Amino acid sequence: MQDFSYIPQNKHKDFNMKGSIEFFSVDEIQRALNFHKSFPSFKETDLVVLNDRSKELGLSNIYVKDESTRFGINSFKGLGASWAMGNYIAEKLNIPIEELPYERMVSDEIRKKLGKVTFASCTDGNHGRGVAWVGQMLQQEVKIFMPKGSGSDRVKNIEALGAEVTVTDLNYDDTIRYVMDEADKNGWVIVQDTSWDGYVDIPKWIMQGYAALVLEAYQQIERDNLPKPTHVFLQAGVGAMAGGACGLITNLLKEDMPKTIIVEPNEAAAFYKSAQANDGERHFVTGSMPTIMAGLACGEPGIIAWDVIAEFADGYIRCPDWISANGMRLSAVPVGNDKSFVSGESAGVSYGLTNELMINEDLKEIKNQIGLDENSIVLCISTEGDTDVKAYQDIVWYGKINKF
Repeated sequence: MQDFSYIPQNKHKDFNMKGSIEFFSVDEIQRALNFHKSFPSFKETDLVVLNDRSKELGLSNIYVKDESTRFGINSFKGLGASWAMGNYIAEKLNIPIEELPYERMVSDEIRKKLGKVTFASCTDGNHGRGVAWVGQMLQQEVKIFMPKGSGSDRVKNIEALGAEVTVTDLNYDDTIRYVMDEADKNGWVIVQDTSWDGYVDIPKWIMQGYAALVLEAYQQIERDNLPKPTHVFLQAGVGAMAGGACGLITNLLKEDMPKTIIVEPNEAAAFYKSAQANDGERHFVTGSMPTIMAGLACGEPGIIAWDVIAEFADGYIRCPDWISANGMRLSAVPVGNDKSFVSGESAGVSYGLTNELMINEDLKEIKNQIGLDENSIVLCISTEGDTDVKAYQDIVWYGKINKF
């Protein structure tokens, strides 16, 4: 089908490779998860097991990691922001982060040593909300810049956490460049989940923080005596979540790692475009990228994410918006005894794609290339809840954005 396209990545995986993959060792990601656990609002998010829908689709099982309840901010983004901002503070004070759990980090002693720091970031909504939440928790100033077209609910959610919000008339990637200039002029600390030349540490920490949710998922799988996934679908914008997750899975399971597929909207399929070029380089998508998957509307893959994904992912698929909309509706209205959960526009695409690959005869060739059958167990990451309430209701309640 024209709306769908898949590129397999059939290359030898060197599990002893040095470089970016080393950032995502199990020990490093466990350090991040331990830090997260020091926050008073920390709670594991659910691993939803969709036994009944899996049977209907002819799969062994589907697991969905539901990040809508993480830290009470409706997405996974606080995981990356907290680990990055915590590490920045620890390095500035020359104190190991293991000696700076949350309670000590906000103590009078540490705040007096640190002084005031202004953190700045570009966001479509969720990342900025995560940065604003951490800033509020750590009692530091936060300035957030958003691209044109950002939803009013997302702006209000960030402002409610005490951050100063500016909506630009630029797209996401150009807004990042604007933030870079402003931060340089004003001495702000940029907290961004995409890396570029000379800017690596904070994106690396953010990606490690995101990878902690996948480590948590695998620990839940082991604790609940569930069989491990055979496939993982990872949606990508700049690739921070996808790259961190792919890196952790690679280091955790090595030769036994599941088939790992990168999923993108048609309008912003930069990883797909880079894989299609087949020259080892990143290739960008430019323009406005009009997709409902706002968190994935990013045209420039992060350097660290590309380093990992280009070596260890198994394929790239791009798909239309209605796939994510279907995933949102499937999550809200489950079958049988499956649990319902709230999945937002950037979160529903992997589950929606899993469903469509199994029921759509026109996608049989892609399904077979990926290797989905009755023995397959698919892990999806639902990265956000209803972060834009009106958009969520329009799609789930009223059927906006559909296959027909």
